Amino acid sequence: MPDELHFRDVMAHFTTGVTVVTSRAPDGSLCGLTVNSVASVSLKPLLVLVCVDREAASHSCIAAGGAFAVSVLGRSHEGLARRFSLGNRRDRFQDLNYRIEMTGSPVLEDALAWLDCQVTEVHQGGDHSIVVGEVVACDSQEGEPLVFFRGGYHGIGP
Repeated sequence: MPDELHFRDVMAHFTTGVTVVTSRAPDGSLCGLTVNSVASVSLKPLLVLVCVDREAASHSCIAAGGAFAVSVLGRSHEGLARRFSLGNRRDRFQDLNYRIEMTGSPVLEDALAWLDCQVTEVHQGGDHSIVVGEVVACDSQEGEPLVFFRGGYHGIGP
């Protein structure tokens, strides 16, 4: 049976997109974190899932907040990916351009794509919560994606 380190090394060979998942806490404060476990679940209804570490500072805000937004990061957003994966969660929105969407969740202004979602289900998956949301609004723009591969951020192409 593989151990955790070997499993992480194997999974690092699977290229993923990079997103910032955001929400609003009951007290109105904003929360968010960098997430690469995002997937489309269904077209009828429009469902996506995000996987959030239960130890993450933003976990309860997202899992219990009733809504969340997914901002898909572009190639030039490595700094945003790092900002939302490190440091104090209260500083993550400081001097950041974002807007509030239909659910009350913040969306990063220059995201490559975004989805605004109402939470429909939360499942336990090991040390993570699998948060399923119904998409109530979404959009995209042209650009190159930021991807995560073998422990680092990369662009696609030359």
